Amino acid sequence: MPELPEVEAARRAIEEHCIGKKIKKSIIADDPKVIDGISPSDFQASLDGKTIVAAHRKGKNMWLQLESPPFPSFQFGMAGAIYIKGVAVTKYKRSAVKDTDEWPSKYSKVFIELDDGLEFSFTDKRRFAKVRLLENPVSVPPLSELGPDALLELMQVDDLVESMSKKKIAIKALLLDQSYVSGIGNWIADEVLYQARIHPLRIAASLSKEEYESLHKCIKEVIQYAVEVDADCSRFPFEWLFHFRWGKKSGKVNGKKIEFITAGGRTSAFVPELQKLTGVPSEKSPTVKRRKQSNNEQKDKEEAGSEEEEHPKKKGRTTKPPAKGKSETSNGDEGGLKVNVKITKNKQTKMKATSKKGDKTSQTNAQQKKKTRK
Repeated sequence: MPELPEVEAARRAIEEHCIGKKIKKSIIADDPKVIDGISPSDFQASLDGKTIVAAHRKGKNMWLQLESPPFPSFQFGMAGAIYIKGVAVTKYKRSAVKDTDEWPSKYSKVFIELDDGLEFSFTDKRRFAKVRLLENPVSVPPLSELGPDALLELMQVDDLVESMSKKKIAIKALLLDQSYVSGIGNWIADEVLYQARIHPLRIAASLSKEEYESLHKCIKEVIQYAVEVDADCSRFPFEWLFHFRWGKKSGKVNGKKIEFITAGGRTSAFVPELQKLTGVPSEKSPTVKRRKQSNNEQKDKEEAGSEEEEHPKKKGRTTKPPAKGKSETSNGDEGGLKVNVKITKNKQTKMKATSKKGDKTSQTNAQQKKKTRK
């Protein structure tokens, strides 16, 4: 999915090819799930004839500054993307549009033709994006609710240490929180934690000063490098986890095994050999609880399967009716305990009877011995 580097690549492409040009024509999709709060015709009327003055970005959001408001704002969601006809914007890992596809794409939500003939389109195959027309995008949600931009406004290392040392949630969840720091998504979080050798479920407050410093360094380096190559994933360093984390398939990175867990509500790739889970996971973390429950259920299934393999005759066997006077409930539950109690009581009764019989026999023998002596 598009994260900060992909959105920044789109912004730069617009800045390079579209600034100073007038919108000759626009086509807005009739898709209220994506086009938020305005009709296609009203949206179109607000764009046509206006000049694009600038392209801005914060986190995973981009907006175009026109010669006068309102301005179109793009929240990229899971699969939002900018395509410029004849221009290579970036190479997405999971691109929805290919060079050989129809133009504009059937997934186009906003199509714009400029006065020099250049055309560009915002597409969204999965329809999780939001396109809005706003008077001042930074003053209203979602932009007004975003934390510092991870590229342009990342806090200094000392400030990060002080801030994170107070956070008692999993570090992966914290990195994904756009109100804390904006622009970091799933693949960047996995990458920086892998490079910093930090387990995604580590509690943020449990990290050492050296780990905070390493994390800060990795955030800067990963994002800056990805931006420098215009988010072209084919140019990412081969030793990055990025190349091996997709599809939830077991694999290796630099010869070390990759595993997948749920952290921060997202499927997360990590390398157990390098990213150790130390400290106590947050008790309030539903992710941790669900994962434990899932492991227990899986263990139960595996044990049940092993038992059937060891004892194939058990499979499909019929159960004999319980003996008269005995409970039908098997041992191990409350009913089973009652059966054990009944058996114990029967044994105690027999023992008492035996004891009384033995006492009578002893008395008789003693009387016979007395008579013999006399």
